[in-house]
Amino acid sequence: MFFQHVYDKTLAQASYFIGCQKAGVAAVIDPKRDIDTYLEIAKQNNMQITHIFETHIHADFLSGSRELAAVTGAKMYLSDEGGPGWEYEFAHEGMKHMSEVMVGNLKIQVLHTPGHTPESISFLLTDTPASKEPVMLFTGDFVFVGDIGRPDLLEKAAGMVGTQNKGAEQMYQSINLFADLPDFIQVWPGHGAGSACGKALGAVPSTTVGYEKKRNWAFQYGSDKNGFVQFLLTDQPEPPKYFAKMKELNKVNRPLLTEVPKIKELSATDFKEAKEKGIKVIDTRNKLQFQEGFIPGSINIQGNNSFATWMGWFVNYEEHFILIAEPNQIDDLTRKLMRIGLDNIYGFVDASKIKSVYSGDLEKSNMVLIDTVKANKDAEIIDIRGVAEFNSGHIAGAKNVFIGTLLQNLDKVPKDKPVIIHCQGGDRAAIGYSLLMKEGYTNIANYSGGINEWVKEQQPIVS
Repeated sequence: MFFQHVYDKTLAQASYFIGCQKAGVAAVIDPKRDIDTYLEIAKQNNMQITHIFETHIHADFLSGSRELAAVTGAKMYLSDEGGPGWEYEFAHEGMKHMSEVMVGNLKIQVLHTPGHTPESISFLLTDTPASKEPVMLFTGDFVFVGDIGRPDLLEKAAGMVGTQNKGAEQMYQSINLFADLPDFIQVWPGHGAGSACGKALGAVPSTTVGYEKKRNWAFQYGSDKNGFVQFLLTDQPEPPKYFAKMKELNKVNRPLLTEVPKIKELSATDFKEAKEKGIKVIDTRNKLQFQEGFIPGSINIQGNNSFATWMGWFVNYEEHFILIAEPNQIDDLTRKLMRIGLDNIYGFVDASKIKSVYSGDLEKSNMVLIDTVKANKDAEIIDIRGVAEFNSGHIAGAKNVFIGTLLQNLDKVPKDKPVIIHCQGGDRAAIGYSLLMKEGYTNIANYSGGINEWVKEQQPIVS
């Protein structure tokens, strides 16, 4: 058997390439949209991709299943569980609980494991004829290392009222099914640490059934279903705004993007025309570079591992946008955006040429140090971390306005008095500062040291 774990750090998302070397055929589980990764693996190992599997209708990334099927001719094997409203709206091979598919000598058996979503399935792999026992379980967003999938996304991200409690109860039943599996089975989940699909995912890529039964919190409640449900639904992170769009796009027919597009570099004339049209400008430079000089009205979303997630919060799927970045970053940034379906890149500006492309004066960020925060009794302190982070400890008198919903809560940010914003370590505060400047605020200061520095300097916090 051939096996390769493919991991996207930007979304903390795992996909899997498994193959039968004897038959020369392979399957991909939960592929990302830039499919050249899997095509290259197949080429290097003289295999043909013939099967594509999905664990569920994803909310956190745009599946590459249809792109991969279009290029390779492979069949898509997707869940037919979940009932009305949970059907994929394009041609596929439907899979139900205990369905089996052979990929060469590899047997893939389906387990219906609802909870995260009603149609969620897991794939149990047996390497025949080497063994009669299953060796791997691909759990998608069902069981993670040290955690389980959240059941509240349908309600919080997609507005499906009343689904989170039902999902939590389904998850309770599903983990009991999981617990009956042999302890030795390897568990390969769909996400790792940093994913918004759970609240405490482990950083290691895989685990075993036996280890999770001993160490995962979800298996410690026994017959206490109510306690399990309550804990599962408590303190889940804010679901990114784009999640609802992913649910839609992963279910319906949509335009395919089978290659990574080439993005045009904009001249000074191109950029001026785009600005006059009101096209949004995203500055992907490091926050320190941004604060030293930025184009007025641009938004600082750093091109790091969190880039796609924050873009999904602040860019919609209908609008075009411009990236400010180094030319050697463009392919990487384009891939990150492809993975959540943000395809409307108008062009990019070479970060080293900002002063020649933009004819006006650059602005500088108003940065403040910890001593200013301690001494300033008149300023409104806005903590833009998540609710759970804020509740765990914050500066006395601070007001919590989560960065993801900042633009919907501008009424909570005064314009008639000094305002100091901060987050944990400065990245989100850089976004927030640029958003508020774009909205016309002139009274904003950025305390980039954030709670990390505040605690390090032994300043008091309240909860």
